[in-house]
Amino acid sequence: MKILVCISKTPDTTAKIAFTDNNTKFDANGVQWIINPYDEWYALVRAIELKEADASTVIHLITVGAADTEPIIRKALAGGDEAIRVNLDSQDSFQVASQIAAIAKEGGYDLVLAGKETIDYNGASIGGMVAELLDQPFISLATKLDIAGTTATVNREIEGGEETCEASLPLVISCQKGMSEARIPNMRGIMAARTKPLKVVDPVAADALTSVAGFGLPPAKAGVKLVAPDNVDELVRLLHEEAKAF
Repeated sequence: MKILVCISKTPDTTAKIAFTDNNTKFDANGVQWIINPYDEWYALVRAIELKEADASTVIHLITVGAADTEPIIRKALAGGDEAIRVNLDSQDSFQVASQIAAIAKEGGYDLVLAGKETIDYNGASIGGMVAELLDQPFISLATKLDIAGTTATVNREIEGGEETCEASLPLVISCQKGMSEARIPNMRGIMAARTKPLKVVDPVAADALTSVAGFGLPPAKAGVKLVAPDNVDELVRLLHEEAKAF
């Protein structure tokens, strides 16, 4: 089985967020970049588990980005066999999905795994777009994946519960918490990642359908108001009039 795992570069959750050029560009100065956690902890780790169960499984990684994404995908290679970087710096979901779909189609992959979303833009759109472009089934928000022959059994969250789906390979899945247990790459994998193949390819032609008009930070949180324990009326007033709790 051939698996393609989508890898994204995202800011560390502790990064201080700022914008430049009249709030139209993200300020990357001083930002620590990491592998998108949904891609790393759930999509990639589940692919590794499938390979551990069947040694013939091949794991390829793909990222769409400029040269500054290479340290991220090189780190992810601790759990993959080889990586592909499409040399395109884009924040447009359709343009990015088009690149992934082109590689997936050329490579004849049985399974494409992605995190349910990236933690910076939270678009949750790439997986569905890739599946549509490949004309393959798509299962989102997956929490469990088992493969038997050419049939995948997938558990996914739905409103108020969970459902179990079956689909034939090839298949595209977006993964979330529950798909696997996060693990730290071992030293052997980290050292081997340095010499594994990392291929850079040119992007295919695909129009960007969206553009960023501007960014904005959320309003600063108001200070805490302390109320004396015996002043219940004031507490009720604040909850009703300011917190709008009822």
